[in-house]
Amino acid sequence: MILKDRTDVSAAAEASRRDIENCKCRILVCSGTGCVASGSEKIYQKFTELARGNADVDVTFTPHDIGVKETGCQGFCEYGPLVRIQKGEDVVQYIKVKPEDCKDIFEKNVLNDEKKEDLLYRQKDQVYVHPDEIPFIAKQTRIVLENCGKYEAESLEEYLASGGFSSLTKALFDMTPNEVVEEIDESGLRGRGGGGFPTGRKWKQVAAHKEKTKYVVCNGDEGDPGAFMDGSVMEGDPYKLLEGMMIAGYAVSSSEGYIYVRAEYPLSVARLHHAISELETCGLLGDHILGTDFSFHMHINRGAGAFVCGEGSALTASIEGNRGMPRTKPPRTVDHGLWEKPTVLNNVETYANVPKIIQNGAEWFKSIGTEGSPGTKTFSITGAIENTGLIEVPMGTTLREIIYDIGGGIKGGGDFKAVQIGGPSGGCLTRDHMDIPLDFDSVKKYNAIVGSGGLVVMDENTCIVDVARFFMNFTQRESCGKCTPCRIGTKRMLEILDRIVDGKGEPEDLDRLEELAGFVKTNSLCGLGKSAPLPIISTLAAFRDEYEEHIVDKKCRAHTCTALKVYKIDPEKCTGCTKCARNCPTSAISGDKKKAHVIDISKCIRCGTCMEGCHFDAVYVE
Repeated sequence: MILKDRTDVSAAAEASRRDIENCKCRILVCSGTGCVASGSEKIYQKFTELARGNADVDVTFTPHDIGVKETGCQGFCEYGPLVRIQKGEDVVQYIKVKPEDCKDIFEKNVLNDEKKEDLLYRQKDQVYVHPDEIPFIAKQTRIVLENCGKYEAESLEEYLASGGFSSLTKALFDMTPNEVVEEIDESGLRGRGGGGFPTGRKWKQVAAHKEKTKYVVCNGDEGDPGAFMDGSVMEGDPYKLLEGMMIAGYAVSSSEGYIYVRAEYPLSVARLHHAISELETCGLLGDHILGTDFSFHMHINRGAGAFVCGEGSALTASIEGNRGMPRTKPPRTVDHGLWEKPTVLNNVETYANVPKIIQNGAEWFKSIGTEGSPGTKTFSITGAIENTGLIEVPMGTTLREIIYDIGGGIKGGGDFKAVQIGGPSGGCLTRDHMDIPLDFDSVKKYNAIVGSGGLVVMDENTCIVDVARFFMNFTQRESCGKCTPCRIGTKRMLEILDRIVDGKGEPEDLDRLEELAGFVKTNSLCGLGKSAPLPIISTLAAFRDEYEEHIVDKKCRAHTCTALKVYKIDPEKCTGCTKCARNCPTSAISGDKKKAHVIDISKCIRCGTCMEGCHFDAVYVE
């Protein structure tokens, strides 16, 4: 397929739509990393065999009868591997599918109109068939992720069928570069990578440069623990990212694009390489695209896993082959970016919003979200929540809506305690923040950031001090070491948190933590260093009593800090079986046979062997 002009794009899109419409049944197998890890590739292979008549089914089909497709992440990761059976407008969502389920699904749902009931999603005795009926999905607004789960991830034809590259053709043939920049600026789109800087303003600055050589760079170095929003777009809808970058290139008069991807994302890298190759073959990438004067070439750079390379100047340094370390600003990347040339640098989700804005207009985009933060935001929700996965909601959606309406509430019916938002250099939001809008400006008031969109939900069984220590350990380990406040400050804060968790904390430690956190936040060189203390600042503000309990009472209310566990034996439940005494490695337990035993705390090493081995639930943690 060679696309020489705008008419060719429209014709190819129409032909692809007809092929999809004429297909009697589409079997959509989730091929996101989560489902792949759970065995979805075997499921895809099994359905392919069944559709080709190569399995134990006495029917042979044509390609127009049944199409087996590998889609992007369908989002409902808690219940993967996921499979959808689509017959026209009728779609059935199956969860936790195994290879041995495929034949049954095929015979019941593909060949006939029956459902495999045991693989349908259930919530509170309600059975859900269509994916859009499931509360987790129904309450989302999917723009960036709209194609994931509906179309084949690697297929250019299916992307065209979804409306793909109609925005690029609109920009090239109906708009001037300046009009594209103005449309993005008017939309209010803000960078989805963390800081929320206005995208249009950044594009304007690069476009205004008289320098002929300019670059468009995509930050795909998603390093936050538990975050996989950008990865899902790159592997699930790579053409949308590429189209957004191409529009940016046209807008600022750039002919070179670079995507910086974590090496730990092999599937993203593979699908981006495939997509770029497809576009180069058909003429949508390269010189004189669609017969215009616009030329654009795309490159992929794989990062080495350094968290700091998510910072703009460190990222461009890494692409250049130098050590990824932030530099003093100004100058900024819009003036001196990649190879000292003006550079547009946005993250994956930001670019993925661009085609829809160009297609539907700035006013449409501003009708979603809040006045100061228009559009949607993708979040990954993990932790102590019933439904983990990938979601996309309008900016300004409250934490309560995400946790209870979409996430299904706290796992096991527990009580909500807090959520870590924005990754390791984000902050904690608590019960008091359940109804504030989650947008760039609102969360800043509470010493937190939206960041890339990671949400780690915690219940009452979570020790907030240990959480702060975990994230500080991450940021300290990932510090590039260039500036003293971050290099030394994070280390000292981690040392204090280690002492507190080990039961060796002092009251003065809290004042030291606050002082250090303020200093690091104010004086660090880059944004990562400046935000590193936020977990401490936010948790100290909301849970100071829990810190004090660790220090003064030497107790951890969540019973997770090993050094602060105090094991005791309930004399009412103890039968004197002596098993705990026999298993104790330090002989800390004593007592006569058939009489209640006691634990000598001075000898106890908090290993928990006594509790694990007790058949009468007599051992407990005070």
